[in-house]
Amino acid sequence: MEQKKGFKLGLNQKQGLIGWAFLSVAAALIIVMNFYPMFRGFLFSLQTGVGANMEYAGLFNYRRLLEDPQFRQTVSNTFFYLAVQVPVMIVLGLILASMLNSKNLKFKGFFRTTIFLPCTVGLVAYSLVFRQMFAVSGIVNTIAMNIGIMDTPFNWFGTAWSARLIIILGLLWRWTGFNMIFYLAGLQNIDQSIYEAARIDGANVLQQFRRITIPVLRPIILLTAIMSTNGTLQLFDESVNLTGGGPGITSRSMSHHIFNAAFQGIPQIGYASAMSFVILLFVGTLAFIQIKIGDKR
Repeated sequence: MEQKKGFKLGLNQKQGLIGWAFLSVAAALIIVMNFYPMFRGFLFSLQTGVGANMEYAGLFNYRRLLEDPQFRQTVSNTFFYLAVQVPVMIVLGLILASMLNSKNLKFKGFFRTTIFLPCTVGLVAYSLVFRQMFAVSGIVNTIAMNIGIMDTPFNWFGTAWSARLIIILGLLWRWTGFNMIFYLAGLQNIDQSIYEAARIDGANVLQQFRRITIPVLRPIILLTAIMSTNGTLQLFDESVNLTGGGPGITSRSMSHHIFNAAFQGIPQIGYASAMSFVILLFVGTLAFIQIKIGDKR
């Protein structure tokens, strides 16, 4: 009698099953740690009340945030940081990377390390240092008065424009080196003969930067722009630890406002969840726009 042949998997099928076996653990963790909390957060955004007394309220929280002047102020603050800080940081990172990629520059390792080091400093630590620097009796006012720029100390945290400026300076100091490393890695993959040919053809440094460096680094610039945009829209530590959101709420970020709504005073978990999903909408929309604008394939 003929024996029935057992079912055997091919090599590709075995490899596929092994791959799915490894991925299943990571996928389960992502679902449990990311997607489930997002789903629960969305359910909370449709509810009002506190603790066990929370009840379904439909889109009430979303209508409320559209009418909330404080939320509109924090949105305005955050987009101001985004419009000023992100372009400056990208351009400054490109310039620094181009300078540090020069083969004639000495001590390149020292300069690269020095510029990147702020990225390794804790967010709370550097915020407190900046707060001391810009205090009324801080080093910034002391230097400005010694060189004759000011006659009396200036309260940097007392006006909206100066408080926002301090946050922008803090962000530039900490994150410009992070973007610079990406650009520097991309520049080191460009054949130097391209720049030499451009110099022979009469291209100056600015023309080389515009015609060679930026086009080659376009994908990396797009990546850093998306990361910087996402980080700025979720800005929290600087608003909390550097300016406290003041004066008033004129420098408060959206994430800071969400934190206050959820954990300060009477908890408003439903309202805070609704604001969180608005940030998610902003992040997704801007990332999509940046990809469409930057993708030149």
